[in-house]
Amino acid sequence: MDKPVTSHDFPDRLLASVIDQNHPAYEESRGLYNAMIDKRPRWIIPCAEVADVVAAVNHARDKHLLLAIRGGGHSGPGFGSCDGGMVIDMSPMNRVDIDIGTSTVRVEAGCTQGDVDRAASAHGLAVPAGLVSSTGIAGLTLGGGTGHLTRKHGLTIDNLLAAEVVLADGSVVTASENEHPELFWALRGGGGNFGVVTRFTFQAHPAKDVYAGPIFFDIEHTAEIMRCTAASCPERRESSGCS
Repeated sequence: MDKPVTSHDFPDRLLASVIDQNHPAYEESRGLYNAMIDKRPRWIIPCAEVADVVAAVNHARDKHLLLAIRGGGHSGPGFGSCDGGMVIDMSPMNRVDIDIGTSTVRVEAGCTQGDVDRAASAHGLAVPAGLVSSTGIAGLTLGGGTGHLTRKHGLTIDNLLAAEVVLADGSVVTASENEHPELFWALRGGGGNFGVVTRFTFQAHPAKDVYAGPIFFDIEHTAEIMRCTAASCPERRESSGCS
């Protein structure tokens, strides 16, 4: 019979950071963005760098542990946690690097949309992603990603140039059009559970101020608004009577 897994079984690299159910930070660390979902993982592993993720993946594989991955922690369905298993928490991995010469942005998987926007906007750049600053960039990207710049520059995933991935065997690979292209294809909509993405490289675009927000109309104007909306194409505008 297999010996029960305890916190002391974790590799030395992770041992000091393991948050178990007796840890004083456990209740706060297990909290989810959607407070209606209440999950109690057995262990939470805050990862500060890729090597920590590798060690955690290897441990989960070797010990046959249920594993959940948390990036920015914005998952509405609570996919960033699990009951009775282990959570790889990449929220400490929130570095953003800007290459002005190529207008590319390298983002660690724990970053939020706000982290990316603040770093890129300082250089007059933006990645087409997200409407809410607290959204995790990892989940947003791997789920497609829409935002204020989508109509002009595409989905977030359309602007992904490369992804650093920790595979189930603990190896670290870069997926792009030129390296592991099938994995790159898979990450961009082919499914899930291919590995843990720890870093993204995006194509950024020039952007200055973006003005956006909801527009409301009185209900008595419905017919007029619908006519003008239907006639929004230039070739139909003249016949609608809208200017």
